Amino acid sequence: MEIATFLPKEYTEKIDNGTVTWKSPSNIALIKYWGKKEAQIPQNPSISFTLDACATTTKLSYHKKATKAAQFSFELFFEGKQKDDFKPKINTFLQRIEPYLPFLKDYHFTIETSNSFPHSSGIASSASGMSALALCLMSLEKELNPSMTDEHFNQKASFLARLGSGSASRSIEGDLIVWGTHEDTVGSSDLFGIKYPYKVHEVFKNYHDTILLVDKGEKQVSSTVGHNLMHNHPFAAQRFAQAHENLTKMQSVLADGDLKEFIAIVESEALTLHAMMMTSMPYFILMKPNTLEIINRIWQFRQESGTNVCFTLDAGANVHVLYPENEKDKVYPFIQSELIKFCQNGHHICDRIGFGAKKA
Repeated sequence: MEIATFLPKEYTEKIDNGTVTWKSPSNIALIKYWGKKEAQIPQNPSISFTLDACATTTKLSYHKKATKAAQFSFELFFEGKQKDDFKPKINTFLQRIEPYLPFLKDYHFTIETSNSFPHSSGIASSASGMSALALCLMSLEKELNPSMTDEHFNQKASFLARLGSGSASRSIEGDLIVWGTHEDTVGSSDLFGIKYPYKVHEVFKNYHDTILLVDKGEKQVSSTVGHNLMHNHPFAAQRFAQAHENLTKMQSVLADGDLKEFIAIVESEALTLHAMMMTSMPYFILMKPNTLEIINRIWQFRQESGTNVCFTLDAGANVHVLYPENEKDKVYPFIQSELIKFCQNGHHICDRIGFGAKKA
């Protein structure tokens, strides 16, 4: 599909003012996207579980101005307080998406947003935040063009969200989303995420993700900086090829319910992501001592219990503990007794697979 698909035709309606609210989830990548080209194009495909509890709720209020402005006009409130330090990122996002939403300078916007989880703590707040804002803006465009199909709405929302945060393209729908062109995945695209198009075994339905907040502070290095370190990385080409191969392998794993191979791919992908950071120049170690303690205890418990609990990581210290629904009565007590003590102030979030954003 070409980018031109998302350039709007002439709008049929006139809208003076209104309000819309979307709640959009975070997601956790099983096969990681790390490294991007210009215009937020991924260097490799990825696949993610959409989450449910970890979400951003964004309310967008808009009123049309008497004349089109030279600059974007908006106020931003986060958790009920004016947050001017977020404005440069939003302004950059609006600049990127203006060719596809040419009405943006016609309106003054009030953006009110809140998270159900700590901001900048290794949970993908940019994914949920940018997807929620993209969905709000798409709702306004749908008012201007009511004939828009739901399929186009979702594709364009994912396309726009990607221009704010790459992983945000995977937060529009659920429960499994692929983003990035992959020769063995029909319909896959670098421009937007798609619902995983193949058979998924029942064991992966309602999968649990208990997120252990090892470090709730700001990340040591931003994701943008981390992605850019892949440009001259000595192992970049091998890593991109590995992601393609792992996504192909994952198709039979998801179809057959092969939990042992699922664990092998998911944990390898998590550790590879951190290996890329540790071998870049400059180099970073994003894990904390407690991250490693949790990983080792998961490995030990899995061996002793025969369960299929595993971990994955984003670009930070926190640990996502993944396990199937039918093992929760064994795994969650283990998390409570053995792992929560390694979290900052015992903080953790019980989450599970979700099915995408919802309009309030």
